Amino acid sequence: MKYSFIFSVFAALVLAWPAHAWDGTDVDTGNDVEIERGNLVRSGRDIEVYDYETGEYHDVTVEDINRYGGTVEIEVFDNTTGETRTLEFYDRR
Repeated sequence: MKYSFIFSVFAALVLAWPAHAWDGTDVDTGNDVEIERGNLVRSGRDIEVYDYETGEYHDVTVEDINRYGGTVEIEVFDNTTGETRTLEFYDRR
């Protein structure tokens, strides 16, 4: 009985564990942005980026990815606004 309760609590905590997103910054505006888990960030792919300043998701196309030391710079075309944006994230490798 005691072990089943402990197992149930453990299972509930594991299942409720939040999915980790990739937090970064828009280089031009300084706005915080986020790429949610499940978005495959590769050149030519369409992904969703959440912009905390506007409070909206933006559909973007990844145009280029560059690693500089501990950061990753992603150049995207924002299909929502029609602008090219440069986003910077910490490298998670």
